[in-house]
Amino acid sequence: MEIASAAAPILTQHAAVTPLLTWSSGFALGLTAIIAGAINSVAGGGSFLTFPALMFCGVTPIRANATNTVALWFGSLASVGAYRHQLAGQRSALITLLITSLVGGLAGALLLLYTPEATFKFLLPWLLLTATLIFIFGKHLTAALRRMVHLDINDPQHLGPFIIGCSLQLVISIYGGFFGGGIGILMLALLTLLGYENIHAMNGLKTVLATVINGIAALAFVLAGVIDWPQCLVMIVGSILGGYGGAVIAQRVSAEIIRYIVMAIGTGMTVYFFVR
Repeated sequence: MEIASAAAPILTQHAAVTPLLTWSSGFALGLTAIIAGAINSVAGGGSFLTFPALMFCGVTPIRANATNTVALWFGSLASVGAYRHQLAGQRSALITLLITSLVGGLAGALLLLYTPEATFKFLLPWLLLTATLIFIFGKHLTAALRRMVHLDINDPQHLGPFIIGCSLQLVISIYGGFFGGGIGILMLALLTLLGYENIHAMNGLKTVLATVINGIAALAFVLAGVIDWPQCLVMIVGSILGGYGGAVIAQRVSAEIIRYIVMAIGTGMTVYFFVR
């Protein structure tokens, strides 16, 4: 009874009629999810495509955010499989950051579910702007932080790196559960700050942590009943195909061109939602 009564405000607040999934919208969402899944595994930023695509197909903002999280989670899970060999020797950091990611991701998801639709619409362009700036300037921020501080979260002799790493990851995870744009870049910056240098190992850790954050958030969204399933199922298939294929390619080619494309998309979507 208590669980049901607690969920009732969410179900009422974000209740909506699922828009009709036509052949054209289904094809567009599926293709967008394939591209986004590949982009996420190479450079991150796939949500700049899929989130607006859902809204353009008639899904309300919070339900679009929730549906997008569930759909792309499967693509992230597929990418984890492609990065599994890069995770060897990362157990200490992985366990520490996984627990933090679970807590933060759930907190962020609950924060979103209790946010009024009008408030989220107001915040949306600012969230997109934040994510875009993170994506564009993340590498410069990472370099600046590393010049100032160099930690090692895998060093069992010092608690400092664990505390700092967990605190920063908690903030990233809460943001990730609430919206999520740019969390991959933020986590790469954090891992660099914590002493990592191998980009493939960092991408592996980032992918696992993002999968955990989005996974716990997705579970909360599903239980709250805020997923538009016809659109979600089409995007799940696309994100899996793009996620695994992109992760395989990412370990063989440079991601710089993809980064510039994502920057352009993020900037365009930010401007659009500010002026619409």
